[in-house]
Amino acid sequence: MVKITEDKSIKKAIDSYIKSLEEEQKRNKLIENNSKKIESSTGEEIDGMEKIKQILKKSIELICLGEEVKIDTDSKELKLSVRGNDLGIAIGRDGKNMQALEYIINLIGKRKKLLCRNVTIDIKDYRKKKIDKIKNTAVIMAKKAISEGRKIALKPMGAYERKMIHNLLAKFKDVTTRSSYEEPNRRIIIYPIKSSK
Repeated sequence: MVKITEDKSIKKAIDSYIKSLEEEQKRNKLIENNSKKIESSTGEEIDGMEKIKQILKKSIELICLGEEVKIDTDSKELKLSVRGNDLGIAIGRDGKNMQALEYIINLIGKRKKLLCRNVTIDIKDYRKKKIDKIKNTAVIMAKKAISEGRKIALKPMGAYERKMIHNLLAKFKDVTTRSSYEEPNRRIIIYPIKSSK
C-alpha cells in the first residue's frame, strides 16, 4: 500500500516539476549554477556534467531527507553513480523513481543545453545488479532452450534490456532470438536452432 502511494506522489511531483521547468524556461532561469562555460565541446560536456551532478545531488537529498549523498561521475560514459545509506525511495519500486529522476535530469540537461546526450543514473548499483540478473537469467534460459529443444519466452522488458540480451545471446550458436508482442508486454523469445546431424 505504501509503495503505491509513494509511486503516485512521485508521479504527481514529476508532473508538477516538469510544469515548473517549462515556466522557468519561459522566464529563462533554472535551478542550476550559471558559472561560465568552457569553450571546447569536451570542456562544455564536463562542465555540464558537473552542473547536472549538483542538480541530481540536491534532488535526491530532498527526496531522502537527511541522507548524505555522494555521486561518482563518468564523463566518458555520461553516467552518474549515486551512493548513500538509505536511498530506497529514490530508487522506488522496480527502479521507477530512479527512471523518473533520470528523465527529469535529462530534461534539464537538454532544456539548458548542458549536455547533448542522455545521462544514465544508477543508484546504489541498482541498474548494474538488475542487468547482471537479466543476463544470467537469459543465459540459463538459452541453455534450457537448447537442452529441452523448445522455445522459451523471457519476461517483458524495455528496449535497452532486449537489445542487450539479443547481443548477448548472438554469441550462442545453438539459439536465435526474436522480440515478440506489443509494448508494454514486449519480450524476447529464445528459439533453439535444430542441428542437422
